[in-house]
Amino acid sequence: MKRRSFLQFGQQTQTRNVATANTTLTTTDLEPYTGQWSTVEAAFLLRRTTFGPKPTHIKQAVADGLSATIGQLFANQPLPDPPVYYDYEDDPNAGLGETWVNTPIPTPSPQGIFGGRYRSLIGSQLGLLINGGVSIREKMVLFWHNHFALDDNNAQFGYQYLDVLRRNALGNFRTMVEEITVAPAMLRYLNGHQNSRQAPNENYARELLELFTIGRGEVAAPGDYTNYTEDDVVQMARALTGWRFTTPDNGLPLGVFVANRHDTGEKQLSHRFDNAIISDAGDQEYKVVIDHILQKTEVARFLSRQLHIWFVGTDIDGVVEVNIIEPMAQLIIDNNYDIQPAVEALLGSNYFFEETHRGCMTSHPLDFMFKIVNTLDMGAEAAPLQHYFFWNQLRRLAESLEMKYMALPSVAGWKAFYQSPQFYNIWINSVSLPIRQTVGNTLLNGINSGGVQWRVNLLDFIAEMDNNLDPNSMLEQIALYLFAYPISDNQRDFLKEVLIPGLPDFEWTVEYADFLQNPDDPDLRDAIFTKLESLFGTLFKMPEFHLI
Repeated sequence: MKRRSFLQFGQQTQTRNVATANTTLTTTDLEPYTGQWSTVEAAFLLRRTTFGPKPTHIKQAVADGLSATIGQLFANQPLPDPPVYYDYEDDPNAGLGETWVNTPIPTPSPQGIFGGRYRSLIGSQLGLLINGGVSIREKMVLFWHNHFALDDNNAQFGYQYLDVLRRNALGNFRTMVEEITVAPAMLRYLNGHQNSRQAPNENYARELLELFTIGRGEVAAPGDYTNYTEDDVVQMARALTGWRFTTPDNGLPLGVFVANRHDTGEKQLSHRFDNAIISDAGDQEYKVVIDHILQKTEVARFLSRQLHIWFVGTDIDGVVEVNIIEPMAQLIIDNNYDIQPAVEALLGSNYFFEETHRGCMTSHPLDFMFKIVNTLDMGAEAAPLQHYFFWNQLRRLAESLEMKYMALPSVAGWKAFYQSPQFYNIWINSVSLPIRQTVGNTLLNGINSGGVQWRVNLLDFIAEMDNNLDPNSMLEQIALYLFAYPISDNQRDFLKEVLIPGLPDFEWTVEYADFLQNPDDPDLRDAIFTKLESLFGTLFKMPEFHLI
Protein backbone atom coordinates (compact mmCIF):
# COMPACT_ATOMS: atom_id res chain seq x y z
CA MET A 1 0.00 0.00 0.00
CA LYS A 2 1.28 3.48 -0.83
CA ARG A 3 1.53 5.38 2.40
CA ARG A 4 0.53 8.68 0.86
CA SER A 5 -2.55 7.15 -0.72
CA PHE A 6 -3.52 5.83 2.70
CA LEU A 7 -2.99 9.28 4.18
CA GLN A 8 -5.32 11.29 1.94
CA PHE A 9 -6.45 14.05 4.26
CA GLY A 10 -8.48 15.90 1.63
CA GLN A 11 -5.54 18.23 0.99
CA GLN A 12 -5.56 19.32 -2.66
CA THR A 13 -1.86 18.99 -3.38
CA GLN A 14 0.18 17.03 -5.83
CA THR A 15 3.30 15.10 -5.02
CA ARG A 16 5.68 12.57 -6.41
CA ASN A 17 4.73 8.97 -5.86
CA VAL A 18 6.26 7.57 -2.70
CA ALA A 19 7.80 4.21 -3.55
CA THR A 20 6.03 1.22 -2.12
CA ALA A 21 7.67 -1.31 0.12
CA ASN A 22 7.73 -3.79 -2.73
CA THR A 23 9.94 -1.68 -5.01
CA THR A 24 12.90 -3.69 -6.26
CA LEU A 25 16.01 -2.88 -4.26
CA THR A 26 19.18 -1.81 -6.00
CA THR A 27 21.31 -2.61 -2.98
CA THR A 28 20.95 -5.92 -1.19
CA ASP A 29 23.68 -5.98 1.43
CA LEU A 30 25.19 -4.00 4.29
CA GLU A 31 27.96 -2.34 2.30
CA PRO A 32 28.86 1.09 3.75
CA TYR A 33 26.96 3.93 2.13
CA THR A 34 28.82 5.63 -0.72
CA GLY A 35 26.09 7.78 -2.24
CA GLN A 36 25.24 11.46 -1.98
CA TRP A 37 25.34 12.99 1.50
CA SER A 38 23.10 16.02 1.63
CA THR A 39 20.26 17.51 3.66
CA VAL A 40 17.91 14.81 2.37
CA GLU A 41 20.05 11.90 3.61
CA ALA A 42 21.09 13.56 6.87
CA ALA A 43 17.51 14.47 7.72
CA PHE A 44 16.34 10.93 6.93
CA LEU A 45 18.96 9.38 9.21
CA LEU A 46 18.28 11.75 12.10
CA ARG A 47 14.50 11.41 11.85
CA ARG A 48 14.79 7.64 12.10
CA THR A 49 17.24 7.72 15.01
CA THR A 50 16.23 10.79 17.06
CA PHE A 51 13.06 12.68 17.92
CA GLY A 52 12.51 15.70 15.67
CA PRO A 53 15.99 16.84 14.59
CA LYS A 54 16.44 20.59 14.35
CA PRO A 55 17.79 22.31 11.22
CA THR A 56 21.01 23.04 13.10
CA HIS A 57 21.46 19.32 13.82
CA ILE A 58 20.84 18.41 10.20
CA LYS A 59 23.18 21.09 8.88
CA GLN A 60 25.90 19.96 11.25
CA ALA A 61 25.42 16.36 10.15
CA VAL A 62 25.82 17.38 6.52
CA ALA A 63 29.02 19.24 7.38
CA ASP A 64 30.40 16.42 9.55
CA GLY A 65 29.66 13.58 7.12
CA LEU A 66 27.97 10.25 7.67
CA SER A 67 30.75 8.55 9.63
CA ALA A 68 31.07 11.34 12.18
CA THR A 69 27.29 11.62 12.50
CA ILE A 70 27.00 7.89 13.19
CA GLY A 71 29.74 8.32 15.78
CA GLN A 72 27.80 11.09 17.49
CA LEU A 73 24.56 9.11 17.45
CA PHE A 74 26.26 6.23 19.26
CA ALA A 75 28.51 8.26 21.57
CA ASN A 76 28.29 7.38 25.25
CA GLN A 77 26.16 9.74 27.30
CA PRO A 78 25.86 10.11 31.06
CA LEU A 79 22.69 8.71 32.54
CA PRO A 80 20.06 11.38 33.23
CA ASP A 81 19.30 12.70 36.67
CA PRO A 82 16.43 10.91 38.39
CA PRO A 83 12.96 12.48 38.21
CA VAL A 84 11.83 14.88 40.92
CA TYR A 85 8.56 16.04 42.40
CA TYR A 86 7.21 19.11 40.65
CA ASP A 87 3.56 19.32 41.77
CA TYR A 88 3.28 17.05 44.82
CA GLU A 89 4.15 18.23 48.32
CA ASP A 90 2.76 15.63 50.73
CA ASP A 91 5.64 13.14 50.73
CA PRO A 92 7.47 13.43 54.07
CA ASN A 93 10.56 11.83 52.52
CA ALA A 94 11.00 14.11 49.50
CA GLY A 95 9.88 17.65 48.75
CA LEU A 96 9.39 19.72 45.62
CA GLY A 97 12.46 19.56 43.40
CA GLU A 98 13.73 16.44 45.18
CA THR A 99 13.83 12.92 43.81
CA TRP A 100 11.65 10.19 45.23
CA VAL A 101 13.25 7.20 43.52
CA ASN A 102 15.30 6.20 46.56
CA THR A 103 12.57 6.74 49.14
CA PRO A 104 9.87 4.24 50.11
CA ILE A 105 6.16 4.96 50.02
CA PRO A 106 5.25 6.00 53.59
CA THR A 107 2.81 3.88 55.58
CA PRO A 108 0.04 4.81 55.47
CA SER A 109 0.51 6.26 52.01
CA PRO A 110 -0.42 9.96 51.66
CA GLN A 111 -3.25 10.66 49.26
CA GLY A 112 -2.05 11.28 45.71
CA ILE A 113 1.52 10.08 46.19
CA PHE A 114 1.35 7.36 43.53
CA GLY A 115 0.01 9.80 40.97
CA GLY A 116 2.61 12.40 41.93
CA ARG A 117 5.42 9.94 41.36
CA TYR A 118 3.92 8.65 38.12
CA ARG A 119 3.57 12.15 36.63
CA SER A 120 7.12 12.90 37.64
CA LEU A 121 8.48 9.73 36.02
CA ILE A 122 6.65 9.92 32.71
CA GLY A 123 7.08 13.68 32.49
CA SER A 124 10.84 13.32 32.90
CA GLN A 125 10.84 10.62 30.22
CA LEU A 126 9.15 12.99 27.76
CA GLY A 127 11.69 15.62 28.73
CA LEU A 128 14.47 13.30 27.66
CA LEU A 129 12.97 13.21 24.16
CA ILE A 130 13.28 17.00 24.03
CA ASN A 131 16.78 17.18 25.41
CA GLY A 132 18.25 14.10 23.70
CA GLY A 133 20.14 15.97 20.98
CA VAL A 134 21.90 13.94 18.29
CA SER A 135 21.82 10.63 20.15
CA ILE A 136 20.09 7.38 19.28
CA ARG A 137 19.76 6.33 22.91
CA GLU A 138 16.15 7.40 23.56
CA LYS A 139 14.99 5.89 20.26
CA MET A 140 16.58 2.65 21.41
CA VAL A 141 14.96 2.97 24.85
CA LEU A 142 11.57 3.23 23.12
CA PHE A 143 12.48 0.27 20.89
CA TRP A 144 13.27 -1.87 23.91
CA HIS A 145 10.19 -0.59 25.75
CA ASN A 146 8.10 -1.92 22.86
CA HIS A 147 10.16 -5.12 22.76
CA PHE A 148 9.99 -5.86 26.51
CA ALA A 149 6.46 -4.49 26.73
CA LEU A 150 5.07 -3.56 30.11
CA ASP A 151 1.91 -2.15 31.68
CA ASP A 152 2.61 -0.85 35.18
CA ASN A 153 1.67 2.56 36.59
CA ASN A 154 3.80 2.16 39.70
CA ALA A 155 6.56 4.75 39.26
CA GLN A 156 8.98 2.99 41.60
CA PHE A 157 8.89 -0.15 39.49
CA GLY A 158 8.77 1.84 36.25
CA TYR A 159 11.84 3.91 37.05
CA GLN A 160 13.93 0.82 37.69
CA TYR A 161 12.63 -0.86 34.51
CA LEU A 162 13.39 2.17 32.32
CA ASP A 163 16.81 2.38 33.93
CA VAL A 164 17.52 -1.21 32.82
CA LEU A 165 16.50 -0.35 29.26
CA ARG A 166 18.54 2.84 29.19
CA ARG A 167 21.73 1.38 30.64
CA ASN A 168 21.61 -1.49 28.18
CA ALA A 169 20.05 0.32 25.20
CA LEU A 170 23.18 -0.01 23.06
CA GLY A 171 24.88 -2.68 25.08
CA ASN A 172 24.66 -6.42 25.48
CA PHE A 173 21.36 -8.16 24.79
CA ARG A 174 22.23 -11.10 27.06
CA THR A 175 22.80 -8.74 29.97
CA MET A 176 19.55 -6.93 29.27
CA VAL A 177 17.50 -10.13 29.15
CA GLU A 178 19.09 -11.29 32.41
CA GLU A 179 18.26 -8.01 34.15
CA ILE A 180 14.74 -7.81 32.70
CA THR A 181 13.99 -11.40 33.77
CA VAL A 182 14.42 -10.58 37.46
CA ALA A 183 13.38 -6.91 37.31
CA PRO A 184 10.53 -6.35 39.80
CA ALA A 185 8.32 -4.68 37.18
CA MET A 186 8.57 -7.69 34.87
CA LEU A 187 8.24 -10.17 37.72
CA ARG A 188 4.97 -8.47 38.57
CA TYR A 189 3.67 -7.91 35.04
CA LEU A 190 4.18 -11.47 33.76
CA ASN A 191 3.59 -13.24 37.08
CA GLY A 192 7.17 -14.30 37.69
CA HIS A 193 6.69 -13.53 41.38
CA GLN A 194 3.93 -16.16 41.46
CA ASN A 195 6.08 -18.81 39.79
CA SER A 196 6.97 -21.43 42.37
CA ARG A 197 7.80 -25.12 42.51
CA GLN A 198 4.38 -25.76 44.04
CA ALA A 199 2.51 -23.77 41.39
CA PRO A 200 4.58 -23.04 38.26
CA ASN A 201 3.42 -20.07 36.20
CA GLU A 202 4.34 -20.20 32.52
CA ASN A 203 3.57 -16.59 31.53
CA TYR A 204 7.08 -15.21 31.55
CA ALA A 205 8.71 -18.32 30.10
CA ARG A 206 6.28 -18.23 27.17
CA GLU A 207 6.86 -14.55 26.40
CA LEU A 208 10.60 -14.91 26.93
CA LEU A 209 10.60 -17.36 24.03
CA GLU A 210 7.85 -16.02 21.80
CA LEU A 211 8.35 -12.24 22.07
CA PHE A 212 11.63 -11.43 23.77
CA THR A 213 14.24 -13.77 22.27
CA ILE A 214 13.73 -16.45 19.63
CA GLY A 215 10.22 -15.85 18.32
CA ARG A 216 7.52 -18.31 17.50
CA GLY A 217 8.13 -20.02 14.17
CA GLU A 218 5.84 -22.02 11.95
CA VAL A 219 3.79 -24.78 13.58
CA ALA A 220 5.72 -27.95 12.78
CA ALA A 221 3.51 -30.26 14.82
CA PRO A 222 1.04 -29.94 17.69
CA GLY A 223 2.87 -28.00 20.41
CA ASP A 224 5.97 -27.55 18.23
CA TYR A 225 6.63 -24.05 16.91
CA THR A 226 9.88 -24.81 15.04
CA ASN A 227 11.97 -22.68 17.40
CA TYR A 228 10.63 -24.15 20.63
CA THR A 229 7.93 -26.46 21.94
CA GLU A 230 5.24 -26.30 24.60
CA ASP A 231 7.37 -28.68 26.67
CA ASP A 232 10.20 -26.11 26.56
CA VAL A 233 7.82 -23.48 27.98
CA VAL A 234 6.92 -25.83 30.83
CA GLN A 235 10.51 -26.80 31.63
CA MET A 236 11.87 -23.26 31.42
CA ALA A 237 9.07 -22.03 33.67
CA ARG A 238 10.23 -24.59 36.24
CA ALA A 239 13.79 -23.32 35.90
CA LEU A 240 12.64 -19.75 36.53
CA THR A 241 10.82 -20.54 39.78
CA GLY A 242 11.75 -18.93 43.08
CA TRP A 243 11.88 -15.21 42.23
CA ARG A 244 9.93 -12.60 44.17
CA PHE A 245 10.13 -8.84 44.51
CA THR A 246 10.42 -6.70 47.59
CA THR A 247 10.86 -3.00 48.39
CA PRO A 248 13.71 -2.34 50.84
CA ASP A 249 14.03 0.78 52.99
CA ASN A 250 15.76 2.64 50.15
CA GLY A 251 12.52 2.48 48.17
CA LEU A 252 14.02 0.75 45.13
CA PRO A 253 12.20 -2.52 44.33
CA LEU A 254 14.43 -5.56 44.29
CA GLY A 255 14.13 -8.98 42.71
CA VAL A 256 15.02 -11.63 45.31
CA PHE A 257 15.51 -15.39 45.05
CA VAL A 258 13.66 -17.54 47.60
CA ALA A 259 15.35 -20.93 47.58
CA ASN A 260 12.45 -22.96 49.01
CA ARG A 261 10.20 -21.76 46.16
CA HIS A 262 12.60 -22.98 43.49
CA ASP A 263 12.18 -26.28 41.63
CA THR A 264 15.51 -28.06 42.08
CA GLY A 265 14.73 -30.98 39.81
CA GLU A 266 16.21 -31.55 36.35
CA LYS A 267 14.50 -29.84 33.42
CA GLN A 268 14.57 -31.71 30.13
CA LEU A 269 14.41 -29.46 27.06
CA SER A 270 13.20 -30.64 23.67
CA HIS A 271 15.08 -31.40 20.47
CA ARG A 272 14.66 -27.70 19.59
CA PHE A 273 17.26 -27.06 22.29
CA ASP A 274 19.31 -30.17 21.55
CA ASN A 275 17.62 -32.20 24.32
CA ALA A 276 19.66 -30.27 26.89
CA ILE A 277 19.11 -30.86 30.60
CA ILE A 278 19.06 -27.93 33.03
CA SER A 279 20.28 -28.99 36.43
CA ASP A 280 19.69 -27.07 39.64
CA ALA A 281 21.69 -23.83 39.64
CA GLY A 282 19.79 -21.96 42.33
CA ASP A 283 19.69 -18.20 41.87
CA GLN A 284 21.80 -18.50 38.70
CA GLU A 285 19.47 -20.90 36.91
CA TYR A 286 17.63 -18.13 35.05
CA LYS A 287 20.94 -17.27 33.38
CA VAL A 288 21.33 -20.90 32.34
CA VAL A 289 17.91 -20.73 30.68
CA ILE A 290 18.91 -17.59 28.81
CA ASP A 291 22.21 -19.17 27.75
CA HIS A 292 20.42 -22.13 26.21
CA ILE A 293 18.09 -19.83 24.28
CA LEU A 294 20.83 -17.51 23.05
CA GLN A 295 22.87 -20.40 21.72
CA LYS A 296 20.36 -20.53 18.89
CA THR A 297 21.16 -18.39 15.84
CA GLU A 298 17.47 -17.69 15.34
CA VAL A 299 17.58 -15.32 18.32
CA ALA A 300 19.96 -13.00 16.47
CA ARG A 301 17.79 -13.24 13.35
CA PHE A 302 14.68 -12.42 15.36
CA LEU A 303 16.35 -9.35 16.87
CA SER A 304 17.62 -8.25 13.46
CA ARG A 305 14.10 -8.39 12.02
CA GLN A 306 12.78 -6.28 14.89
CA LEU A 307 15.50 -3.71 14.35
CA HIS A 308 14.76 -3.68 10.63
CA ILE A 309 11.06 -3.02 11.30
CA TRP A 310 11.95 -0.23 13.72
CA PHE A 311 14.55 1.61 11.64
CA VAL A 312 13.96 0.63 8.00
CA GLY A 313 10.53 -0.82 7.31
CA THR A 314 8.35 -3.90 7.45
CA ASP A 315 9.12 -5.37 4.04
CA ILE A 316 11.40 -8.35 4.75
CA ASP A 317 11.32 -10.71 1.79
CA GLY A 318 13.64 -13.58 0.95
CA VAL A 319 16.29 -11.31 -0.54
CA VAL A 320 16.33 -9.04 2.51
CA GLU A 321 16.38 -12.07 4.79
CA VAL A 322 19.51 -13.46 3.12
CA ASN A 323 21.40 -10.24 2.43
CA ILE A 324 20.43 -7.99 5.36
CA ILE A 325 19.01 -10.02 8.23
CA GLU A 326 21.62 -12.78 8.07
CA PRO A 327 24.64 -10.40 8.07
CA MET A 328 23.10 -8.41 10.94
CA ALA A 329 22.50 -11.60 12.89
CA GLN A 330 26.06 -12.70 12.29
CA LEU A 331 27.35 -9.36 13.61
CA ILE A 332 25.27 -9.83 16.75
CA ILE A 333 26.64 -13.36 17.24
CA ASP A 334 30.22 -12.37 16.44
CA ASN A 335 29.99 -9.64 19.06
CA ASN A 336 28.56 -11.96 21.72
CA TYR A 337 25.14 -10.28 21.52
CA ASP A 338 26.39 -6.71 21.70
CA ILE A 339 23.74 -4.87 19.68
CA GLN A 340 25.53 -1.70 18.63
CA PRO A 341 27.71 -3.09 15.81
CA ALA A 342 24.69 -4.48 13.96
CA VAL A 343 22.68 -1.27 14.34
CA GLU A 344 25.64 0.84 13.23
CA ALA A 345 26.14 -1.35 10.17
CA LEU A 346 22.47 -1.10 9.23
CA LEU A 347 22.23 2.68 9.62
CA GLY A 348 25.47 3.27 7.75
CA SER A 349 24.65 1.01 4.81
CA ASN A 350 23.74 1.59 1.20
CA TYR A 351 20.65 -0.47 1.92
CA PHE A 352 19.37 1.87 4.64
CA PHE A 353 19.62 4.90 2.35
CA GLU A 354 17.72 3.28 -0.52
CA GLU A 355 15.16 5.80 -1.76
CA THR A 356 12.35 3.29 -1.29
CA HIS A 357 12.83 3.44 2.48
CA ARG A 358 12.24 7.20 2.75
CA GLY A 359 8.65 7.92 3.67
CA CYS A 360 7.67 4.24 3.89
CA MET A 361 6.51 4.57 7.50
CA THR A 362 3.57 6.41 9.00
CA SER A 363 5.13 8.23 11.94
CA HIS A 364 4.12 7.02 15.36
CA PRO A 365 2.59 9.61 17.73
CA LEU A 366 5.84 10.55 19.45
CA ASP A 367 7.67 11.04 16.16
CA PHE A 368 4.73 13.10 14.90
CA MET A 369 4.60 15.29 18.01
CA PHE A 370 8.31 15.86 18.39
CA LYS A 371 8.71 16.78 14.74
CA ILE A 372 6.76 19.83 15.89
CA VAL A 373 8.11 20.23 19.42
CA ASN A 374 11.80 19.75 18.63
CA THR A 375 12.19 20.65 14.97
CA LEU A 376 10.28 23.88 15.53
CA ASP A 377 12.01 24.43 18.89
CA MET A 378 8.92 24.73 21.06
CA GLY A 379 9.93 26.36 24.29
CA ALA A 380 9.52 29.05 26.92
CA GLU A 381 11.45 30.94 29.56
CA ALA A 382 10.71 28.64 32.46
CA ALA A 383 12.16 27.45 35.75
CA PRO A 384 13.28 23.81 35.89
CA LEU A 385 10.17 22.51 37.67
CA GLN A 386 7.90 24.34 35.23
CA HIS A 387 9.26 22.14 32.46
CA TYR A 388 7.62 19.17 34.14
CA PHE A 389 4.19 20.74 33.66
CA PHE A 390 4.88 21.10 29.94
CA TRP A 391 6.27 17.58 29.66
CA ASN A 392 3.11 16.21 31.24
CA GLN A 393 0.98 18.16 28.81
CA LEU A 394 2.90 16.37 26.07
CA ARG A 395 2.32 13.08 27.88
CA ARG A 396 -1.42 13.65 27.80
CA LEU A 397 -1.35 14.55 24.10
CA ALA A 398 0.61 11.36 23.31
CA GLU A 399 -1.86 9.33 25.34
CA SER A 400 -4.73 10.80 23.30
CA LEU A 401 -2.95 9.33 20.25
CA GLU A 402 -2.66 5.93 21.98
CA MET A 403 1.04 5.97 22.72
CA LYS A 404 1.67 5.82 26.43
CA TYR A 405 4.85 4.98 28.30
CA MET A 406 4.52 2.21 30.86
CA ALA A 407 1.06 1.25 29.57
CA LEU A 408 1.48 -0.69 26.35
CA PRO A 409 -1.71 -2.25 24.96
CA SER A 410 -0.41 -5.81 25.24
CA VAL A 411 2.66 -7.86 26.00
CA ALA A 412 3.35 -7.86 22.24
CA GLY A 413 3.78 -4.08 22.27
CA TRP A 414 2.15 -1.51 20.01
CA LYS A 415 0.28 -3.16 17.14
CA ALA A 416 1.94 -0.94 14.52
CA PHE A 417 5.20 -2.84 14.98
CA TYR A 418 3.88 -6.38 14.59
CA GLN A 419 0.36 -6.57 13.18
CA SER A 420 0.44 -7.44 9.48
CA PRO A 421 -0.45 -6.24 6.94
CA GLN A 422 -1.31 -2.76 8.26
CA PHE A 423 1.73 -2.22 10.49
CA TYR A 424 2.46 1.55 10.75
CA ASN A 425 -0.81 2.51 9.04
CA ILE A 426 -2.56 1.43 12.23
CA TRP A 427 -1.56 4.76 13.74
CA ILE A 428 -3.99 6.67 11.53
CA ASN A 429 -7.66 5.87 11.01
CA SER A 430 -10.96 7.70 10.92
CA VAL A 431 -10.93 8.05 14.70
CA SER A 432 -7.28 8.91 15.32
CA LEU A 433 -6.80 11.29 12.37
CA PRO A 434 -8.99 14.10 13.76
CA ILE A 435 -7.28 13.70 17.14
CA ARG A 436 -3.85 13.87 15.49
CA GLN A 437 -4.88 17.05 13.67
CA THR A 438 -6.14 18.52 16.94
CA VAL A 439 -2.83 17.69 18.62
CA GLY A 440 -0.95 19.40 15.78
CA ASN A 441 -3.12 22.51 16.11
CA THR A 442 -2.69 22.52 19.89
CA LEU A 443 1.09 22.48 19.57
CA LEU A 444 1.05 25.11 16.84
CA ASN A 445 -1.20 27.44 18.86
CA GLY A 446 0.88 27.02 21.99
CA ILE A 447 0.36 25.41 25.38
CA ASN A 448 -0.17 27.27 28.63
CA SER A 449 1.32 25.03 31.26
CA GLY A 450 2.58 25.73 34.74
CA GLY A 451 1.79 29.40 34.28
CA VAL A 452 4.04 29.61 31.21
CA GLN A 453 3.15 29.86 27.54
CA TRP A 454 5.07 27.34 25.40
CA ARG A 455 5.21 28.28 21.72
CA VAL A 456 6.80 26.92 18.56
CA ASN A 457 9.58 29.19 17.37
CA LEU A 458 8.60 29.63 13.73
CA LEU A 459 10.65 32.80 13.25
CA ASP A 460 13.89 31.16 14.34
CA PHE A 461 13.07 28.11 12.21
CA ILE A 462 12.62 30.28 9.11
CA ALA A 463 15.84 32.10 9.93
CA GLU A 464 17.66 28.79 9.41
CA MET A 465 16.53 28.63 5.77
CA ASP A 466 19.39 29.69 3.51
CA ASN A 467 17.38 31.94 1.19
CA ASN A 468 14.35 32.93 3.22
CA LEU A 469 13.72 36.12 1.25
CA ASP A 470 12.67 34.04 -1.75
CA PRO A 471 9.36 32.30 -0.90
CA ASN A 472 9.97 29.55 -3.46
CA SER A 473 13.39 28.64 -2.12
CA MET A 474 12.22 28.97 1.47
CA LEU A 475 9.28 26.61 0.99
CA GLU A 476 11.46 24.02 -0.75
CA GLN A 477 13.94 24.14 2.15
CA ILE A 478 11.18 23.86 4.75
CA ALA A 479 10.07 20.65 3.04
CA LEU A 480 13.57 19.22 3.22
CA TYR A 481 13.53 19.59 7.00
CA LEU A 482 9.98 18.34 7.52
CA PHE A 483 9.22 15.86 4.73
CA ALA A 484 10.85 12.66 3.55
CA TYR A 485 10.86 13.92 -0.04
CA PRO A 486 11.32 17.30 -1.75
CA ILE A 487 8.03 18.91 -2.69
CA SER A 488 6.82 19.22 -6.27
CA ASP A 489 6.40 22.52 -8.06
CA ASN A 490 2.64 22.25 -7.67
CA GLN A 491 2.95 21.71 -3.92
CA ARG A 492 5.30 24.65 -3.61
CA ASP A 493 2.87 26.91 -5.47
CA PHE A 494 -0.02 25.67 -3.34
CA LEU A 495 1.89 26.45 -0.15
CA LYS A 496 2.93 29.84 -1.47
CA GLU A 497 -0.74 30.66 -2.00
CA VAL A 498 -1.30 29.86 1.68
CA LEU A 499 1.65 32.04 2.71
CA ILE A 500 0.87 35.07 0.51
CA PRO A 501 -2.59 34.46 -0.94
CA GLY A 502 -3.10 36.16 -4.29
CA LEU A 503 0.11 38.18 -3.98
CA PRO A 504 3.29 38.21 -6.08
CA ASP A 505 6.51 36.74 -4.68
CA PHE A 506 8.08 40.11 -3.96
CA GLU A 507 5.42 40.89 -1.36
CA TRP A 508 6.96 38.22 0.91
CA THR A 509 10.46 39.41 0.08
CA VAL A 510 9.66 43.01 1.01
CA GLU A 511 7.66 42.18 4.13
CA TYR A 512 10.20 39.71 5.50
CA ALA A 513 13.08 42.07 4.71
CA ASP A 514 11.29 44.82 6.65
CA PHE A 515 10.96 42.48 9.61
CA LEU A 516 14.65 41.52 9.48
CA GLN A 517 15.58 45.20 9.60
CA ASN A 518 13.16 45.86 12.48
CA PRO A 519 12.87 42.56 14.41
CA ASP A 520 11.58 44.30 17.55
CA ASP A 521 8.66 45.92 15.78
CA PRO A 522 5.63 44.04 17.17
CA ASP A 523 3.42 44.77 14.19
CA LEU A 524 5.93 43.45 11.68
CA ARG A 525 6.68 40.47 13.89
CA ASP A 526 3.00 39.60 14.35
CA ALA A 527 2.29 39.94 10.64
CA ILE A 528 5.08 37.50 9.71
CA PHE A 529 4.19 35.09 12.51
CA THR A 530 0.52 35.02 11.47
CA LYS A 531 1.49 34.12 7.91
CA LEU A 532 3.80 31.39 9.17
CA GLU A 533 1.13 29.98 11.50
CA SER A 534 -1.20 29.60 8.53
CA LEU A 535 1.57 27.99 6.47
CA PHE A 536 2.61 25.49 9.14
CA GLY A 537 -0.99 24.66 10.00
CA THR A 538 -1.34 23.59 6.37
CA LEU A 539 1.97 21.71 6.40
CA PHE A 540 0.84 19.71 9.46
CA LYS A 541 -2.24 18.53 7.55
CA MET A 542 -0.37 17.37 4.48
CA PRO A 543 0.09 13.60 4.15
CA GLU A 544 3.86 14.01 3.78
CA PHE A 545 4.14 15.48 7.27
CA HIS A 546 2.95 12.17 8.73
CA LEU A 547 5.52 10.04 6.89
CA ILE A 548 9.01 9.40 8.12
